[in-house]
Amino acid sequence: MTPEAYMKEAIREAKKGEGFTNPNPMVGAVLVKEGRIIGKDCHREYGGFHAERNAILNCREDMQGAELYVTLEPCCHYGKTPPCTEIILESGIRKVYIGAMDPNPLVAGNGARILKQNGVEVETGICEQECLELNKIFFHYIRNQTPYVVMKYAMTADGKIATRTGASRWITGEEARERVQRSRHRYMGIMAGLGTVLADDPLLTCRLAGSRSPVRIICDTHLRTPLSAKVVQTAKETPTLLATAECDGSKTEPYRECGCSICTVPLKGEHIDLNVLMQKLGTLGIDSILLEGGAALNYSALESGIVHAVEMYVAPKLFGGTATSPVGGSGVALPDQAFALCSPKIRQIGQDILVEWEVKPCLQES
Repeated sequence: MTPEAYMKEAIREAKKGEGFTNPNPMVGAVLVKEGRIIGKDCHREYGGFHAERNAILNCREDMQGAELYVTLEPCCHYGKTPPCTEIILESGIRKVYIGAMDPNPLVAGNGARILKQNGVEVETGICEQECLELNKIFFHYIRNQTPYVVMKYAMTADGKIATRTGASRWITGEEARERVQRSRHRYMGIMAGLGTVLADDPLLTCRLAGSRSPVRIICDTHLRTPLSAKVVQTAKETPTLLATAECDGSKTEPYRECGCSICTVPLKGEHIDLNVLMQKLGTLGIDSILLEGGAALNYSALESGIVHAVEMYVAPKLFGGTATSPVGGSGVALPDQAFALCSPKIRQIGQDILVEWEVKPCLQES
């Protein structure tokens, strides 16, 4: 096998930690000796041992002279676990292949440097693009300390997210809806607006077996979420945060008693300042958000510049009429003021189409 083949195996290992390691990265490691894999593992959960340490501790063969393939530069500092460089040097590994370098200021090239200084050969950039893509959420969060936001919506082929009566269940098929559940597992937070709560009374949890539900973030400027809403009534089972400009304790206390957290955010115009909210969520360790808002919140999020990617599910259906579109608000005045998307990825999921885009920096600010 080639170095690239071993690194791809490490990437497959890394993905086993998806949804469990946030806000840490997903990392996989593969041990190879004399052309044979003798051990492999991943970073399984936040606060647990890193991939390199797991692979080395679980290896039952002599590692003297072995090679290590790891998707991210080994850490070299004490945190929740000891440095991985330490156990690599103790194991007798002679060469380390690194997929992507770690932008964390506590690492940032120092892991590779320490290994080299102690006689370990290091080669970087193996399947680098794939390793960077694997942890784009981590890279964004470690550099910006704010969540990576993915705006998700499902619509018909004529761009409707509901019928003229407001009915929206179900636009997409079972396969697409299952993938959305996997996204809820992957991202640390899920964000919706008051309008969605009033219209649908959703649970906003992940319903896949063995999964983790995201922190529920409800944007509610004037704190009008009904105490009877499912997100409030289940707040002691699933973390729920109400982002609001309301700071009157007599109004917030009933929600706290139900188990909700209150995040007070200043106003920007008529609604809470979404950029300030992102900063506050970042300090709470929330590295990523799946935005499942309605048309109004979607537009506000785009206008605020907090959206980094879009997941659009398109169903083979036509509703017609004047039903709601995915993005509302006042809209832009001219085509060149549009929120620009790039790097499309298109795939079929069941009978539906998923299109994924990255969002370019807001052209309205340029």
